[in-house]
Amino acid sequence: MFEFEPSFRGGTAARALGLVLLLAGACPLPASAQVRGVELRTPRAFGYFQGDLVQVQAEIRADPGFTLQRPSLPKPGPVTYWLDLRDVRTEEGRGADGSNVIRLRLTYQDFYVALDARTLDVPGFPVTVESAGANGSTTAVAQVPAWKIGVSPLREVQPERRDDPAEYLRPDGRAPRLDPQPALASAAGCLALAALALVLLAYDRAWWMFGGRRGRPFAQALKALRRARRQSQGEALYRAALLALHRGLDATDGRRVLADDLPDFLERHPAFRGQAGGLQTFFTASRLAFFGRDTAGAGTRFPLPEAEALLRRLGAVERSA
Repeated sequence: MFEFEPSFRGGTAARALGLVLLLAGACPLPASAQVRGVELRTPRAFGYFQGDLVQVQAEIRADPGFTLQRPSLPKPGPVTYWLDLRDVRTEEGRGADGSNVIRLRLTYQDFYVALDARTLDVPGFPVTVESAGANGSTTAVAQVPAWKIGVSPLREVQPERRDDPAEYLRPDGRAPRLDPQPALASAAGCLALAALALVLLAYDRAWWMFGGRRGRPFAQALKALRRARRQSQGEALYRAALLALHRGLDATDGRRVLADDLPDFLERHPAFRGQAGGLQTFFTASRLAFFGRDTAGAGTRFPLPEAEALLRRLGAVERSA
């Protein structure tokens, strides 16, 4: 028991105040954060072999308002020399008593090479929960306890003695014979469909044997230009390109088409109206090259690449017409 003098002198008053503070600090205060409990659940606690995945669920019950601090979760990776943590998943919900329930679904992988059946310890870990308020945040630590798993060997430690070492090996399994006929029939059907599609494409593009069929004069004119490219160059090649365009127009209309006939040609063949500008430029360049004897000027006004591009566009229009 401590006694105090009635007169409060300086030293005595200071000692009394320190004693009061010491006693106040020693009194237990109610915890502002509380973890109500941690429960572990596993599908089974035994019968694991080397390489097996081990599933465990840790259920943490905390006061309302407390949520999980995700950075405090264990990171996937080696836990011990024989155990790896593969995956961590979390769920949060509300318990029947109003508490906040945090579920940790953990996936481990066992690498222990057991020579006999034995029990191994899986270490626990702490997890932090947090409640954020107007005056700051309050944290508490939930300790997930260690638990045990039973591991078993993959083979006998001392198998039955055999004279021939090859008898320790199991015979090769017999694979069922597969009938190749369905696969061959499917492959032949796909090949036939691909060949039919190629023939239809060749017909549409006027390739090979379909190059000379009626109704594709611009496709034939483009082929004539490509043949001329292999045989000539310069002004001769340019004149051949202009002639190919003339032949395509003439064959399409069934008559000679001159510059003044262009409006009537477009009236009879409305599908080519979108190319009216290019055709008008072509006729102007053709007049310069064949009647004005100015092939260089015609090539400047209507270059050879533009002539070939016009032929391609006309060929595309006649395919879709």
